[in-house]
Amino acid sequence: MTFSRRGLSALAALTLAVGVTACSNDGSSAGASGPQQSTFAIWDPYPQFDDSSDWVKLLQKCGTDAGVTVKRTGFDTTDLTNKALLAAQQGNSPDVLIVDNPVVSTLAEAGVLTTTADTKIDTSAIEPNLLAAGQLDGKTYGIPIGANTLALYYNKKVLDAAKVDPATIKDWTSLTAALEKVKAAGKKGITFSAIGTEEGSFQFLPWFWGAGANLTQLDSPQGVAAVTLWTDWVKKGLAPNSVLNNTQTTSWQEFATGDFAFSENGTWQLANAKKTGFPYGIIPIPSQAGGTAPAPTGGEFVTAPVQSDTGRYATSEKIIKCLTNADNALTTDTTLSYVAATKEVQEKQVAANPELKVWVQAVGAAKGRTSDNLGTKYPKISEPMWTAFQAALSGSKQPQDAMTAAQTTAAAAVK
Repeated sequence: MTFSRRGLSALAALTLAVGVTACSNDGSSAGASGPQQSTFAIWDPYPQFDDSSDWVKLLQKCGTDAGVTVKRTGFDTTDLTNKALLAAQQGNSPDVLIVDNPVVSTLAEAGVLTTTADTKIDTSAIEPNLLAAGQLDGKTYGIPIGANTLALYYNKKVLDAAKVDPATIKDWTSLTAALEKVKAAGKKGITFSAIGTEEGSFQFLPWFWGAGANLTQLDSPQGVAAVTLWTDWVKKGLAPNSVLNNTQTTSWQEFATGDFAFSENGTWQLANAKKTGFPYGIIPIPSQAGGTAPAPTGGEFVTAPVQSDTGRYATSEKIIKCLTNADNALTTDTTLSYVAATKEVQEKQVAANPELKVWVQAVGAAKGRTSDNLGTKYPKISEPMWTAFQAALSGSKQPQDAMTAAQTTAAAAVK
């Protein structure tokens, strides 16, 4: 399998558009035969974990169980994607590469990754909506190590004062009515991130998909309805003007003041929620007409890059199977605040922590940003989309005009 120049440019675009976490190599030849055969390189996106961590100890154990020594390196996302690209060009890819899920289709298109058929990795237990983020043109290029997504945190004290029962919030109409009651009670409604980056698109997608919109047609009535919802909230004072510049972190900081009823945020804020000092709860993001909206999945895939020595794949498969088996996945996903990728482990997570039930529900409805075979087209659509809702929220364009312009830009970009 060769590395394509089209993949190089696509990866550069995706690296700019989709930033989360990542990794790098030490420069040793992971694909060499001879003495190096007993050393297998793993690159992961968790630089926060050092050699004393349970995560690195697991990597080492999985290597030992497979009869090899693991050499692990972790860096941030930009470094990881760039290093993965360079390593593929040099024939020096790691044996196992753990990457943010939107990057998988780009690396696959570029010829960097093997398919799960090549490496005989069993994906049958993985939830199909989570696996889809690693699929392109009918082939699967890895296995999710877990997933996170978005839901609505609420401040129980604020809702009680406004006489709002969160259980009654089932659709956009009931959510907006709740925000209006909160405002009438002298508190603030909802905070989220609408910043002009991929982070903003990530937070917009539940409303966009929840209206029934499709990323191939940004200016559909459904897509315009999602922008209109956000715009109306800001116009009516149900959401603050600060959403235009909020990251997910600064949005959370607003919620943590205790003044807001709701915050759109992710599983990664669970530990911080316990530190707020006020009673909180979590509900799924509602779709326009009711039910749980499809939120985008975050989280990483465990993949096996192409090697000149294909005999290495059998050991890589053993390592990947070890990393993603039920017992190890439970420990890892708990550490990373992820919902597991299989029902078996999800049930164990909920049994250990009932608070995760709503997150399992949210992940069950979620979808990958590059799903629907969008692959490397996604970042070329995401940027016009965030440009559109920024324009609408700032008042420089009406929602319809903003999304019409976005569709024109996106359609030209993905030709």
